[in-house]
Amino acid sequence: MDVELLSRCAELLYLEAAYLDEKRWHEWLALYTEDAEFWVPAWDEDGRPTEDPQSQLSLIYYSNRAGLEDRVWRIQSGLSPASNPPLRTCHLLTNVRIAAVENNHPKVSSHWQAQIHRPEKQQTFSYFGFYEHALRLEGQSLRIAGKKIVLLNDVVESVLDIYLV
Repeated sequence: MDVELLSRCAELLYLEAAYLDEKRWHEWLALYTEDAEFWVPAWDEDGRPTEDPQSQLSLIYYSNRAGLEDRVWRIQSGLSPASNPPLRTCHLLTNVRIAAVENNHPKVSSHWQAQIHRPEKQQTFSYFGFYEHALRLEGQSLRIAGKKIVLLNDVVESVLDIYLV
């Protein structure tokens, strides 16, 4: 096991979670490559996550960073009723491990939980699941080239958004 590579990958994932919780949107977007795919699959009738975002149902799917940039613009503009007022989040990550390294690009698996607070209703709930990050080495920096989020909750308490998972 490459301890240094695992440490660099984990640091990137922790940084991503911190940027989401702190609503540091532009710094969060800068972690992603231009062609980064962001995907939250739905569950099929057999109780398995869907496998193809192009032909099957997804809870969230953006084929590249431009979709994420549009979503961030809507959140910041106040034009997103689902995010106005913004919900407070705290992402927790654990069990970060390198699943594979292909052509010097690590694929990282982890487990996550997000605590979410809706201040206007004094309501707190959590989402949890698994992350699969495809990372790409660009220069000396790792960036996110893909993120798959398997949401294990059966009930979604609010409109699902990119910063809640």
